Order: sequence, then C-alpha cells, then structure tokens
Amino acid sequence: MAQAPFPELTLFITGPTYIRPEVREAGSWPEYGHRDAENAKRFEPIFHNLGIIAGLPADYRTILFLGSGSTAMEASIRSLVAQGETILHATCGAFGDLWHKMSLANGKNAVRLAAEPGQPVTPEALDAALAQHKPAVVAITHNETSTGVTNDVPALCRVIKAHNALALVDGVSIFGGAPCPIAASGCDFYATATQKSLGLHAGFGIGFVSPAAIEKARHVTARGHATDILSHLGRAEKFQTQSTPNGALGNQMYLQLRYIVEEEGLDARYARHAAMRDTTIAFVDKLPGYAPFAAADFRSPTVTAVAAKPGMTSADLRAIKETLRAKGYLFDPGYAKLNEDLEAAGKQPIFRIGHMGDITPAMLKAYLADLGEVLTR
Repeated sequence: MAQAPFPELTLFITGPTYIRPEVREAGSWPEYGHRDAENAKRFEPIFHNLGIIAGLPADYRTILFLGSGSTAMEASIRSLVAQGETILHATCGAFGDLWHKMSLANGKNAVRLAAEPGQPVTPEALDAALAQHKPAVVAITHNETSTGVTNDVPALCRVIKAHNALALVDGVSIFGGAPCPIAASGCDFYATATQKSLGLHAGFGIGFVSPAAIEKARHVTARGHATDILSHLGRAEKFQTQSTPNGALGNQMYLQLRYIVEEEGLDARYARHAAMRDTTIAFVDKLPGYAPFAAADFRSPTVTAVAAKPGMTSADLRAIKETLRAKGYLFDPGYAKLNEDLEAAGKQPIFRIGHMGDITPAMLKAYLADLGEVLTR
C-alpha cells in the first residue's frame, strides 16, 4: 500500500472526526453495483442499524441522501414547505442560522427566532413565536455545533405540535453520540449525517421521516429531484439510494454501524460520550480565565465550546491550532463568523473541543494534557 504523503493528525474538531483503523480498511473492500444484489448485502444492514440507533417508530422511513447533513436539511425544506406557507427557524447558533438561510435561498417565507449564543431555545419563547408567525413548519436544532448547546427536543416539539405544525430537527452532530429523540418527540423529519458522531467519512445525509411528513410532501410542488423525499422512498424500500452512492463509504458504514450496535452497544457509547463531556468541562473549569460557553444544563455530549480568557483573540486561537498541529492534533479555533460577532460585541472568542464518534477517553485525556499546557503558557 502506498504511503500517504500527508501527516497523521488526530481530529478534535467538530467533524469530520477520527476514524478507526478498521473502518479505514473497510474502504478498500470490493466495489459493487448499487442496483445489484451485492448492494443489499451492505445496505440492508445499514438501514436496519440506523433504525436501531434512531429508536425509529415502525411507521417512519429512513432515507440516505447523497451529500451531507446539509443535503438532508435542504430536502426537508424543499419537500415539506409549500408555497405560501411560513417556516419558523428557532436557532441558537450558526448552523440553525444556516438552515434559515437555506429556506430563504429556496424562496420560502422563512422567519427566525434566535436565542443568545450559548443559550438554548426555550419552550416559552418558541410558543410566543409560533403564536405570532403561525408557521406550518418549524425547524429546530438538536445539537448546535457552533456553540455546544443541546436543546430539549421533546419539550420544543410538544410546543410545535400544540400549534399543529410539522417539526423538523437538525441532529447532525449528535446522532450516534446520545439517545435519539424521534420517538420521544414525535418530530416529523430528523436530519443527520455520517461524518460526526457515527465516526465515518462524509458522504451521506440521513433523514428519518414521519408518515405525516410523507403525506405533506404529496401536496408540495417544486420539490426538486435529489431533494424530493418522495422520489427516494421507492429506492429506500429496496435498501438503495436514489442515485449512485459512494461505494467505499457504504462498505465502511456497514462495518461501523454493526460495531456501534453489536459490539460497543448504544448504552455504552452514549455513556462514553457523556463521560467525555464531563471530563472536558472539568478540564475547562480548572483553566484560569476560561469558561464553558454553553448554559450549564444544556451542554453537548459531543462538542464543548470554551470562552477564551480575557485578552485572547481569534488570531491567538489560530496560532494555537498550528502549535497543536505540530503535536499531531487538529485543534478547533471556533466558528469564524461567530467569533467575529463576539469580538465585535466586545466579548471573548470561543474555541471548540470535539469529543464525538470513536474518540476514546484515553485519547481525550492525552489531548487535554497537551492543550492545557499550550493554553496556560
């Protein structure tokens, strides 16, 4: 095998993330035809195990979109927001805002309820926004990657359902790292992706779709092609994708999802993520001048955002990234636009520590030791 011309870095960013050697090797398994019986050998277990991880109700459907989580999120907008309807985006950071921008880019009547960065969306604020705007569809974020905030999805969906609206949820950076709230919330579309807490390469957006969403899509025009939920359903029944998938990723996904469900186990995986969050918060609490950015009861099990100490700038954080690169790590200096906004408001920028997917507590401990040395110089 040819030696890679690139350095080996352990990724502590918020996605893509570290990939186990066994998963890397599965990328070299034999290629196959995506309409052949060989495809089903890979993708029938993939669909089955995704349903187990999601705790998926029996009448929901699973769709694999070619692309990323953004592809699945845009599909929900194109397929579920009809002409003349309003979609309300309840956001608490950059990726919730991005979903709102997608709706505007697709010509939808989109309004926004924005929580303060670092704070969750509250049921009370959402209820007031629903009463004001009377949307047919509401989009919320399960785990805001830019700020490390995890929203209470069941509580928010109870409010949405009380107003007879469809509930769309972005779970891109948490699915596979914490229990999935589909059954508990009754949300109508849950979007996620392969490249974060599932510990895989990017290449698939994943959508879990309710019967109500499928019925709604039948009455929406101009759904596009790759973004048309209905056009995916027939292929999904055959454990296929709408068009040609990344075959190497299919092989890797087959192996990784079996590992998650049958070897590590969901309870152990979720407990590992929660423990890594607690380890990271304890590390930050001991750093003079630094503080966790997310509200205490809403801190993510997959990514921790940290407010930098007074006097530290975004440029300083980018310099730390290069210092840690030399030690074999990829450091996350924070979401650039958010840091620009924070600094413009006279606040400290943030950096992020990704502890998702197959990062182990031992790997995290070693990283935090080196990171702490750099931060306290």
